[in-house]
Amino acid sequence: MAGSLGWGNRLRYLARRARAIDTANLRRLAGLIAASSGRSRAAITLDMLWAAVRHETAFQDYFDWDFHLLTRQERETFMTHPKSNHLALRLNAPEHRSTFADKARFNARFAPYLGREWLDLRTASDGELAAFLSRHERVIAKIADSLGGDGIAAYSSAAISDIDAFRTERLSHRQVLLEEFLTQHPEMARLNTSSVNTLRIVTYLNDAGEVTTLARVLKMGNGGDVDNFSDGGMYTMLDEQGVAHHAAFDGSGRVFREHPLTGTSIVGFAVPNWGAVRSLVDALAREVPEIRYVGWDIAITPEGAAVIEGNYNTGVFQLKPGATGVREGLLPVYRAAIGF
Repeated sequence: MAGSLGWGNRLRYLARRARAIDTANLRRLAGLIAASSGRSRAAITLDMLWAAVRHETAFQDYFDWDFHLLTRQERETFMTHPKSNHLALRLNAPEHRSTFADKARFNARFAPYLGREWLDLRTASDGELAAFLSRHERVIAKIADSLGGDGIAAYSSAAISDIDAFRTERLSHRQVLLEEFLTQHPEMARLNTSSVNTLRIVTYLNDAGEVTTLARVLKMGNGGDVDNFSDGGMYTMLDEQGVAHHAAFDGSGRVFREHPLTGTSIVGFAVPNWGAVRSLVDALAREVPEIRYVGWDIAITPEGAAVIEGNYNTGVFQLKPGATGVREGLLPVYRAAIGF
């Protein structure tokens, strides 16, 4: 992709940010950084605002990737959520985004890759729902258009005594999808048993039909039903062989070399069935060529790998400099592959 993300996009984004600025979150994050760094909140706040203008850095980006520790040159190597948003809007055809934004449509389109049963509570008959619950000891209810794990909850089928009441309650919370709870690989379960611990693999499909992996992420829950970073989970990055070499961190900035609930070492953890992951992601990235930039959530099963969902406007993941000593982000990787 020739050219750059453009100052026009940047100025429009900054205008929107200025109108919708979350001053309470800005103060909260600046206070956390000030308390741990010994710098004044005022100085951190001004620097956060400057980074938003100069580097298109969201406030959470600044906090997560320790921008207060980085030089200008180091900051310029980091991919940010606003930059990623520009790419998503530019590379992903609007008429095909709903296939990814709606989990029911995604499940129907990517059915061969799901590795699990599912049904739509809006259309399933009472018999179909009863049979589904009888086949699966544990199920997951989802809101079709939710983001960041919002509205996802797990249920024991044995505890559901009134099927009609269960359906009514789920629909009242917009939880229209019911899925079989995936059995994760025992090695993945060693990290955390409360949630399926997944991977986020970010890919780009170029004009020649070649798939490039931009980021490989290991996500872990921390006692909740989901492993999402925005819902108490944590993450670290993986190398090309699926091995984690650095500590994980969560949305509060806490750093973990071992999982706090299981004691399993995160540093050195090797994702099982890595060959199956690579093959699956390559196939997924080619399935809807009009959507070229995607973050895939992948579960590792005893049999191989299964896709959870695809995010056409994927989040951004990078190592935390203060926890790892790595002070270079993934922007050069994105630029080399995409050409902006």
